[in-house]
Amino acid sequence: MPRICCVDLDTFFVSVERLIDPTLRGKAVVVGGERGGRGVVTSASYEARAFGVRSGISIRDATALAPHAVFLSGHHDAYGTYSTGAREIVERFSPIVVAASIDEQYVDFHGCEGLYRHEGDADDDATILRVVRMITKTIEDELGLPASAGIATSKSMAKIACGLAKPTGVILVSAGAEEATLSPLPVRKLPGIGPVAEAGLHGLGIQTLGQLASAPVQVLRPLFGAYTDGIRRDARGLGGSDLGRERPAFREHDPRGEYVGSISNERTFVETNKATTESQLCGLCERVSSRARSRGVRAGRVTLRLRYSDFHTITRSRTITPTSVDVEVHRVASELYRRARTRPLPIRLLGIALSKLSLEEPQLALATFDGGDRRSQAVDAVRDKFGYDALHLATTLK
Repeated sequence: MPRICCVDLDTFFVSVERLIDPTLRGKAVVVGGERGGRGVVTSASYEARAFGVRSGISIRDATALAPHAVFLSGHHDAYGTYSTGAREIVERFSPIVVAASIDEQYVDFHGCEGLYRHEGDADDDATILRVVRMITKTIEDELGLPASAGIATSKSMAKIACGLAKPTGVILVSAGAEEATLSPLPVRKLPGIGPVAEAGLHGLGIQTLGQLASAPVQVLRPLFGAYTDGIRRDARGLGGSDLGRERPAFREHDPRGEYVGSISNERTFVETNKATTESQLCGLCERVSSRARSRGVRAGRVTLRLRYSDFHTITRSRTITPTSVDVEVHRVASELYRRARTRPLPIRLLGIALSKLSLEEPQLALATFDGGDRRSQAVDAVRDKFGYDALHLATTLK
């Protein structure tokens, strides 16, 4: 029998910020940008949610709803570190783990009951429930991060159970209990049903998942088209157990056509040899260039940020011919790095920023670096289909 577990790090960005600054505990905290700024909310504490602040709304709207809240741009370099730490903990308990996002992972415990069974366990459900509680407790003990989890026979049911378990709970929905658990829930609780579909269902008089599961196919098809049968199955808790594909740990908010400000990424790491640093630098150049292309912009300036192990930090910049090609950005960044690194101490942080952004011009569609634009477009197409890590420059993988 399939046993799918969804492990979610509660209010992840806020939780990390509270580890960095413990004075934020108990306060309304919004991560995503400075108060009244142009960004969007990426995470909000439960104290901020009480005032209507939610992920995805604009920072300006969040400021109006909770003007007393603490607004933070966020320590993006720290999020990946904590996400990786949580992933490593989860992998101690099961060989099959798939990241759905930076703060959410799916785990397959099929066939693991015998491996973890204790004499005191009433049945296999009790065994897996105990193990998953061990996972969330280990994440809390070792990383200081709160986590919730849901366990069920399908991915969608596990996701819903995880949501019902929040905050910091664990819920197992036994085989056969899915429909009874789902039936009274509002339709928005089902993964894949957003505000538009919710409004359409409400217009049909369908408020709960029980009503959705029993609605005639011909009534639902205008809303969901080819997905109608799958939606109805999920509403009864009969969804599939496939964990899906691995997704990038962190997707930044890069609205198409946004050219105000800059695009930057940083990484904290342990420098063990020259190749380690070269790999980090190249990976950063790939990331910021990919983000520039997703916005449809080119950068006229590259900035390198370098921090030594004694926390001495320097920055170096260069104005360039506007580009969004990672190979060009990497060439400039490498030159900046070679000139900036003048001390024998190890490096603990690298950062790359693109600025002086401008919208791509249609007439600039021709390649600017030995077919670089066309190659970048092909890489983006592969990543869109198979995930960001499907393709990388060789130096990044070194």
